[in-house]
Amino acid sequence: MSFTDDSRLENPVHAALSGAHARFSLVCGRALRYPADVAPFLALPSEPSQEDWRAATELVPHGTYAGIVHAGTYVPEMWKTLQEFEVVQMIGEQVNGVHEPAVIPLTAVDVPEMLELVRRTDPGPFLERTIELGDYVGIRREGQLVAMAGERLHFAGWTEISAVCTSPTYRGHGMATRLVKTLIAVIQHRSERAFLHVLTSNTSAIRLYEELGFRVRRSLTISVLTPALIPS
Repeated sequence: MSFTDDSRLENPVHAALSGAHARFSLVCGRALRYPADVAPFLALPSEPSQEDWRAATELVPHGTYAGIVHAGTYVPEMWKTLQEFEVVQMIGEQVNGVHEPAVIPLTAVDVPEMLELVRRTDPGPFLERTIELGDYVGIRREGQLVAMAGERLHFAGWTEISAVCTSPTYRGHGMATRLVKTLIAVIQHRSERAFLHVLTSNTSAIRLYEELGFRVRRSLTISVLTPALIPS
């Protein structure tokens, strides 16, 4: 089996929560999820049973939600779909990491600024404790955090690059490229491979990642679900 056929990439949240990120796992039966302030993701086995879906409702209280990454999984009536996002999964096939001098590590002290940057740029979920999932890096200009990126899902041999964003004022200066190349260098130093997920509609980001040596592996769906109120 080649690394591009790694079956864990089909269900990356489950692979992370049952592997390198097991310390974060909230568990009920075969259902797993991250704490709500770490990441908004729920995971089930690749072929979930009705019992798995019922177990998942114990992890997602009524009135809250969680996202599940899948490739056309049937969602039973006990769940309500709030939103769906079509994404492409890309893997670093011919990427070369470079430690860029302008890129600095980010720590918990930087989280308030990181949350504000995410609020202004909307790169996807980044919460109060997301920084605990891996290494995060950024670029500052005149002391202000203007660009960032980091590591999210992680399982043996693979690390996901996520939260890549740049303040609108500084776009077009190659900051995203420098951030991603730095993270690739960190990931390759661990003898791991990089992957990421991008909205299918974000063609400019897909093109950038292709220029950096990523290729589209497959399409996936992220469904945002909440337990349905089933009449008794």
